[in-house]
Amino acid sequence: MLDAAARRVLDRPLAGAAGVLDRPGVTPDRITAVGLVLGLASAGAAAAALWVPALVLWLASRLADGLDGPLARRRRAAGHPADAGAGGFFDITADFLVYGSGALGVALGVVRTTDAPWEPFAAVLLAYYVNGAAFLAFSSLAERAGRQLDDGRSLSFLGGLAEGTETVVVHALWLLLPAIAWQVAWVWAIVVGISAAHRMWAGHRALR
Repeated sequence: MLDAAARRVLDRPLAGAAGVLDRPGVTPDRITAVGLVLGLASAGAAAAALWVPALVLWLASRLADGLDGPLARRRRAAGHPADAGAGGFFDITADFLVYGSGALGVALGVVRTTDAPWEPFAAVLLAYYVNGAAFLAFSSLAERAGRQLDDGRSLSFLGGLAEGTETVVVHALWLLLPAIAWQVAWVWAIVVGISAAHRMWAGHRALR
């Protein structure tokens, strides 16, 4: 829901940062890999209930995730040959791994250190699974049918209540306030579930 507004605010500073990073040896895939490693480290820190390091690593991971695309677009504009989608594939799979491991890490941390239940985090992971299946299937079928939604990203994203911006905020909130993380997780699971249902409905209509 907030991704379009966030891109309007962040596109220019991220493009400027990509210009600073545009050096030999720095590639979009390597930035994606850094974001992936930082995200997994954040999940590990959360599982150990090291909340402040986990938060710092999480935000650094998402910053890296925001820089690989602008660098790739900058290089295409400069005439560098574009790949056939390998960068976008790596980026989305890394995102799913980071989101899933992040939720699992928080669950392990709060369940181990408090009397919090694990069920809300399981519900979040299920909602992520259905949501991801809906928009990835739509992206593939929309391309085949010539009905892509082109917003500058590698895949056709159907909008919804739960997008990348909201996910970054909710995961950060878990790490800031682990004492209420499981309550937040229930609300988030419902929001992501509604978003998944909407994407299923909207995708089916768009492809008819």
